[in-house]
Amino acid sequence: MLVRARFGLAIIALTVGILCLAQAAYIPAKAWLSQRLIAVAWHGRDEAGETRRPWPWADTVPIARLHQPRLAVEQYVLQGASGRNLAFGPAHVGVSSAPSQSGNIVISGHRDTHFAWLRDLQPGDELLLERRDRRWRRYRVAETSVHHERESGLVDPLAGDQLRLLTCYPFVQVDPGTPWRYLITAFPDGAGWQPGPMESLWQIRSDGSFVVL
Repeated sequence: MLVRARFGLAIIALTVGILCLAQAAYIPAKAWLSQRLIAVAWHGRDEAGETRRPWPWADTVPIARLHQPRLAVEQYVLQGASGRNLAFGPAHVGVSSAPSQSGNIVISGHRDTHFAWLRDLQPGDELLLERRDRRWRRYRVAETSVHHERESGLVDPLAGDQLRLLTCYPFVQVDPGTPWRYLITAFPDGAGWQPGPMESLWQIRSDGSFVVL
């Protein structure tokens, strides 16, 4: 009886462990796949800059492309930083300036998936932002800082001409609830919005598939 009980507990423990591992793998896999589907929608936009939904039931569309050369990061920014949208990619904070304008543009993302790379950004690093009309602008990281979530001025559209990337802090923490935010502040580097699309880290095939360059 005791042997059977121990065997049963071992099976239960193994099952729980497998489920935990599956859950842990599901989140980054979902984040990876969603960005690829969003990439296809972005590169398929028409001449007017209109983009289609990345999947039929999506209630958002990509409105910008974010590129960091040194870390080889290329991500697609969704419209509206709701909890649902942030599960699929970084998203624009609606009360801040739109990526189609100059001003304080704020983009938010999860610290454990799409914006985990923010911890590796350093002052002086480049950030490139492309709009839907295929114009892009280069920014230079000026500083990193930590703020409380109640600091509403971080997303003020009149806070200056800059690009801000925002995520939860600290990066390594089991508890999902934290009032602290890690902020990257970057200022325009050189001229304003430039014509023509940025070079991509991805190549979209005619059948809608993609490859890493």
